[in-house]
Amino acid sequence: MLTSDHPIPPDRYNERVEEHLRSTGFYHVAQIGVVQYQKALVNALVERWHPNTHTFHLPVGECAVTLEDVAMIFGLPTNGLPVTGMTLSSFEALEAKCLHQFGVALRKSDCRGNCIKRTWLRDLKERLQLSDENSIQMYVKLQCFNYHKAH
Repeated sequence: MLTSDHPIPPDRYNERVEEHLRSTGFYHVAQIGVVQYQKALVNALVERWHPNTHTFHLPVGECAVTLEDVAMIFGLPTNGLPVTGMTLSSFEALEAKCLHQFGVALRKSDCRGNCIKRTWLRDLKERLQLSDENSIQMYVKLQCFNYHKAH
């Protein structure tokens, strides 16, 4: 069990938003803020990480974390076709994507490199009024986008 002195409360969704999150298979990942950690454990893993082999070097041997491991830990479905997309390498492309997906353009200060800051996503999500199907869909996208693209 991972524990911490600083628990993070889960997001509270209305029933319609929760239903959409569950249908995407992303509800459990959306609740990740509830996961707590042990600083000593994380530090021990960081010390044993070897970036050249992308493995942890443990007393019993090497350990690699696979995509299958991540899917199991987060409870993500892995059946069906993969969901992929282009990597956005310019601010302009990222700005256009956000304008298309969320109806709001980014500022350069909302980004770090080619990644969107989580604070921008969180603030946009908190300002949404969940009054119709479009706003609920946008909320779900923001919740999912937050865990895919942001740093």
